[in-house]
Amino acid sequence: MTRVFLILATLTSFVLAACTTGNDGSATGSGVYRIRNEERVQFRMLDSVNALREAAGSPAVQLNAQLNAAAATHSRDMSVQNRPWHFGSDGSSPLDRVARVGYSGALLGEAISETYENEQQTLAAWMQDSGTRSVIMDPKATNMGFSWFQEPNGKIWWTLVMAN
Repeated sequence: MTRVFLILATLTSFVLAACTTGNDGSATGSGVYRIRNEERVQFRMLDSVNALREAAGSPAVQLNAQLNAAAATHSRDMSVQNRPWHFGSDGSSPLDRVARVGYSGALLGEAISETYENEQQTLAAWMQDSGTRSVIMDPKATNMGFSWFQEPNGKIWWTLVMAN
């Protein structure tokens, strides 16, 4: 009887863990992450990026409203196109999008993702890829733009832009 109870308790904890996402998101029973407290997401990402940069000896970056706008536009456009790639439905490049929002600095790179995971899991995946890691950790970066678009089905399109 004790053995059955322990097995049930263990299974229950796994099921509950699969249905929760923490204080700032919610999940359905299928584990789909839903963004809540949207006003905090960019700051959590900024803090995480700056912690990684500090550990590597790179200077901190700050959020830039123009770069956030460029990132938001691209995240929504990727959803419309239903594919993660660096070109807009109008053929625009990351350079074009940054110029359109009036940013006068230099674009250093862009990281994109299509996922059902939260921003911290997305950042972890980006850091495992040498290309996106080099964008995030570029020591020349002084500004960051970050945004997302979440579809009704839960899929999230993330865009991070680094510039100086």
